[in-house]
Amino acid sequence: MTLTWIPYGPHALLFRFAERVGEEALARQRGLVAELERNPPAGLVEFVPAFTTILLEFDPKILPDPKQAAEGLRRRFKAVARAKLPAAPAREIPLRYDGEDLEALAKAKQMSVQEVCELHCAPVYKVYMLGFSPGFPYLGDLDPRLHTPRLASPRPKVQAGSVAIGGEHTGIYTVDSPGGWNIIAHTPLKIFDPARGEPNGPERAMFLLQPGDRVKFVRLD
Repeated sequence: MTLTWIPYGPHALLFRFAERVGEEALARQRGLVAELERNPPAGLVEFVPAFTTILLEFDPKILPDPKQAAEGLRRRFKAVARAKLPAAPAREIPLRYDGEDLEALAKAKQMSVQEVCELHCAPVYKVYMLGFSPGFPYLGDLDPRLHTPRLASPRPKVQAGSVAIGGEHTGIYTVDSPGGWNIIAHTPLKIFDPARGEPNGPERAMFLLQPGDRVKFVRLD
């Protein structure tokens, strides 16, 4: 297994643990995240997992030059990334298929609305990463028949709870924000809720989903 790193600014390292998105990459990511949570290196301020990379930011007062620790971390990560972790249980997310773009998407795919809904809620999705807005989950693997380009002109405001398709992924808007994905459904669940975090609980509790989680959509209608 190849695991490489590059400096990412003066106080960070970017580790690449996979060449392509998929089940193997997700398993490696989960292993690295678990290791960093269990045994963080000296000076680590935060880390950000993505599809095939993980970014580590360090406190320069504790670790002035992260490159000094890079090779040691690479060897440690390489061993961890080989470990096999059990699949996370699937979390059910209720949906109403009433999105603004549902009919247009079905027409573009030469399908009925019912067929689009059935294809979309059939898989057990994997949360590959969070990004774009607080807790926004990039979910795969979307049925290839539903892969759809983003809108030519993003909307200035998309309602929190909107479930949409962008390219080869589906995702859930967690806050009201601009967005260019094709909205096909809505969920009543709060995927991101600051009230669940400090001071009432741990910061990660704000996010209903974490990288490595699995999601099963359940139709309300």
